Amino acid sequence: MTSLFTWQGLVTYSDAVLATAIITQFVKDIKPISRIPARLLSYLAALTVLTAATAVTLGFDLKALILNVINSVLVALAANGAFDAVNEAGIKRAK
Repeated sequence: MTSLFTWQGLVTYSDAVLATAIITQFVKDIKPISRIPARLLSYLAALTVLTAATAVTLGFDLKALILNVINSVLVALAANGAFDAVNEAGIKRAK
């Protein structure tokens, strides 16, 4: 069976966005986590995904961590935008 995600894939923009969106949607309704705003939650998910994937593939590096802090903003915004687009398309079809 082919893996859905690989560590090498998770350092790419598209896989990081997809993983962030999936993780955010999966955990956002868990009681203690549900108090965290969705955008902050998706940022934390993106930061976790990128940092873990970078650490596994390249090793832990302070310079990479700093870039992950910035890149996580882009990944989270893309994940949020994709979710909003899908959600809005579903609402339009229902009318």
